[in-house]
Amino acid sequence: MHDEFLCHVTAYGVCDGRRIGVPLGTYRAPTLALALWWLRDRASWIAERLDPQPDTPHLPAGALTPVADDAPDVPRVLRSWCADDVQQELVADELAAGRLVRVATSDDTTEYELLAESVDALRMQRAAPPLVVHVA
Repeated sequence: MHDEFLCHVTAYGVCDGRRIGVPLGTYRAPTLALALWWLRDRASWIAERLDPQPDTPHLPAGALTPVADDAPDVPRVLRSWCADDVQQELVADELAAGRLVRVATSDDTTEYELLAESVDALRMQRAAPPLVVHVA
């Protein structure tokens, strides 16, 4: 069982023709449960900022408008992922096995990525002998 996890949230977009990543948060979770909680919390945080509820007090009336039915819906995808027990169990199993987990979704301009990995697995990779390739 892996005991500690490094979690990251990043938004990627294109600026001046180059793909740019903007870190939205990092957390070193001392337990698997806290890693999963943090990933869901950040996914919900992004969803709420992209798609706030119409009755949010700090928004002026009429500030929100509906988008086309066929528009990519990042907030819906993130909220669905948070509420999907099967997906949460899959992420937990992958992390517990020491594998990197990546959850990503995008709209027309931005990709949102949630990453988590075992700190123990990272340490073990560093301790492994490097791959040597001989070129003739």
